[in-house]
Amino acid sequence: MIEVKELSKQFGKKVVLDGIDVQFPKGKITSLIGSNGAGKSTLLSVISRLLAQDKGVVRVDEKDIHAYKNNVLSQRLSILKQSNHVRLKLTVRELVSFGRFPYSQDNLTAHDRQKVDTAIRFLDLQDIENMYIDELSGGQKQRAYMAMVVAQDTDYLLLDEPLNNLDMKHSVQIMKTLRRLANELGKTIIIVLHDINFASHYSDYILALKDGKVRYYDTTERIMNERVLEDIFGIPISIIEFNDKKICNYFN
Repeated sequence: MIEVKELSKQFGKKVVLDGIDVQFPKGKITSLIGSNGAGKSTLLSVISRLLAQDKGVVRVDEKDIHAYKNNVLSQRLSILKQSNHVRLKLTVRELVSFGRFPYSQDNLTAHDRQKVDTAIRFLDLQDIENMYIDELSGGQKQRAYMAMVVAQDTDYLLLDEPLNNLDMKHSVQIMKTLRRLANELGKTIIIVLHDINFASHYSDYILALKDGKVRYYDTTERIMNERVLEDIFGIPISIIEFNDKKICNYFN
């Protein structure tokens, strides 16, 4: 389990995270939602130790995040940031293989290659696995980076807007893959999403941030409420039922 206690972070005079207290249950998908600047990406960065907090503590499996050695933490927790840039001339397969570095230290075993093969299949990249990253479309690159995270095979996956640059087909594919990882392999997934309908359809829990604070945190069913969503986003929202799922209509 990932536990966050009294977490605060500010940049200059701007308070980005303000006393965050939350626990993310194991084996579930939790979506982070909220307007731009609410603190979603900063929260992921602090949890993953990419960014140091000003106050508070983050624990992974009851251990302070800063007590882990780098290679041990990388076998527990992986993160996909919004912006990813690789300057090396790499094929898709080579990029995905980087996900195995915490285990192999750049000396891939048969087991590592199997993990890479599985990740490439999961993200439907077989046809382009030998193409170079700089030859790909934005959506193809995003799926390749996602496959690298899947190949890392950690208990915890932190994903910052992984649907960026993806068309509808591949967005659905990504979310179905995440749902399988949670259901079949018990992965704990924390994901920043802007599309509330994707959050509604695939998440177990939704955490809504507003002004750097936790505004709401509950099951998806309870968050998918017109009053709650209007409070989070500040616009009129209506909800309709479709195939036992709640769908938002923003265009009232």
